[in-house]
Amino acid sequence: MKTIFDNKTRESLIQRINNLSADSPNKWGKMNAYQMLKHGTMGEEMFQGQKAYKRLFIGRLFGPMALKGIIKDENPIKKNQPTHPEMVIKGTGDFKKEQSKWVGLLENYSTYITDSFVHPFFGKMDKEQIGLYIFKHTDHHLRQFGV
Repeated sequence: MKTIFDNKTRESLIQRINNLSADSPNKWGKMNAYQMLKHGTMGEEMFQGQKAYKRLFIGRLFGPMALKGIIKDENPIKKNQPTHPEMVIKGTGDFKKEQSKWVGLLENYSTYITDSFVHPFFGKMDKEQIGLYIFKHTDHHLRQFGV
């Protein structure tokens, strides 16, 4: 299965991000291209310990089971999945700056050393789960915008 820790996989995602434009239309969901980039950077900042979000009660109940369902196979994440309330993006901003920031954060996974992480919905994740999930989450949003 694909993981963010594989150099070729990471470079492919970065190339897809670089193929986005500010006016790329979404195929589903409510976000525009800038909002999707910002959502992506917020996720990477979280996984890389730069930001933290409140643990959700419902995640304590269903998070580990949901994570297993997402990373069990090669299938992409289903469309229109719920988003942590703190990671819902409104408004607009500097598209190119956010695009560059997300690429830089993804490049950091070439030297990522964290062995475990507590996600606000899924709970404790080991490095393998982190790698699989980050690939799938990034791929999901890039598919959302047709890249």
